[in-house]
Amino acid sequence: MGRARRLRGNNKSNLDFTLDSRQGKPMTARIYQRPKNAMQSGKALLDQWLLEFAPAEAKKADPLMGWAGSGDMQAQVTLRFASQAEAQAYADRHGIAAQVHATPPRKLKLQAYADNFR
Repeated sequence: MGRARRLRGNNKSNLDFTLDSRQGKPMTARIYQRPKNAMQSGKALLDQWLLEFAPAEAKKADPLMGWAGSGDMQAQVTLRFASQAEAQAYADRHGIAAQVHATPPRKLKLQAYADNFR
């Protein structure tokens, strides 16, 4: 149902188009850099860029259990890249309309421990 299919153009340029099988429109995704976890001070994996697909259909409640779910398999896929350029090149190569979200600047709040008791 929610699977994507690859269609080849009839011309000799061998263009690949990745289309959502239900709507027939190009798949969309967002590219962003992993944010820092506010609960931890570590900075591991912050240099990775992620490509996540946009949901193709809305989630609906399961009639038996009431859990929210959908038939969209692309929502489970997260691709990791070392740089923004690699992620953008992958999206361009596979015909995915990707939107790049810029990383907000990190703000440091420098204060002394004694400031907590004033």
